[in-house]
Amino acid sequence: MPDRAIEAPIAYAARTEFRQRYHANDHSRDTVVVAPYPMPIADARGSDQSLDREGFICVPHVSGVHDFTDKAEVAVKHPEEIVALLKRVTGADEAIVASPGVLRFSEASGRAGSLDNSHPARFAHIDATAATSAGFAARSMPEGRKIARYAHYNVWRAFSGAPQDVPLALCDARSVAEADLLSADAIFDPPGGAPEWSFESWLVAHNPGHRWYWFSDMTRDEAIVFKSSDSEFGNVVPHVAFDDPNVPAGAPPRASIEMRAVAYWFA
Repeated sequence: MPDRAIEAPIAYAARTEFRQRYHANDHSRDTVVVAPYPMPIADARGSDQSLDREGFICVPHVSGVHDFTDKAEVAVKHPEEIVALLKRVTGADEAIVASPGVLRFSEASGRAGSLDNSHPARFAHIDATAATSAGFAARSMPEGRKIARYAHYNVWRAFSGAPQDVPLALCDARSVAEADLLSADAIFDPPGGAPEWSFESWLVAHNPGHRWYWFSDMTRDEAIVFKSSDSEFGNVVPHVAFDDPNVPAGAPPRASIEMRAVAYWFA
């Protein structure tokens, strides 16, 4: 177990009689009832994790992208880097980047909400339910191949410098019970009047047995890889942005990019 831990509120979702929903941009329309609980969050630095055990790892990863806020440069260079990284750390036969890079900024930067879906994720969630993930995997499936297994991954990187004022907390998949997962609607409301679209995701209710971790002092030359679905193992990783109470005033506001991809193992 890691030696260093802090205590900070984890923003769980309350159990409600109605189906909750949240928006990528217009949070005034959210119906999520946030129920924060103080939880120990252990620094995962110096300990071993596994994608098929805890569901997350942090690995060295030097990118050829010079400016992660340059969408054109990210689109040209980063997907290929993510595919190679995921095939290396998972042993998958193929990986397909499912969406453009998602930039997020802590509120202190003044840039949170300045781009599509650029707020930090302020309540514990899993990006997609098992059913939603199956649909996404079928949509991207390589043609002419029989699939034995698929899994969805997020690759998260901070490029603003250490320490992060609003780091990413990850929950050990083995500590999550099915009863902790609340079906919800994730609604994407693009700026500029484009049509809204949505899919089913999971919010996470409090469980005192949850084991939370974060990686301190992330650099731009490393990446967190964590799992949001797995057709074979089924383990999923709740995650949430939280305020590190030990970060000194004046620390650089967190800026991060995440890439989402699905990996396939052929039969």
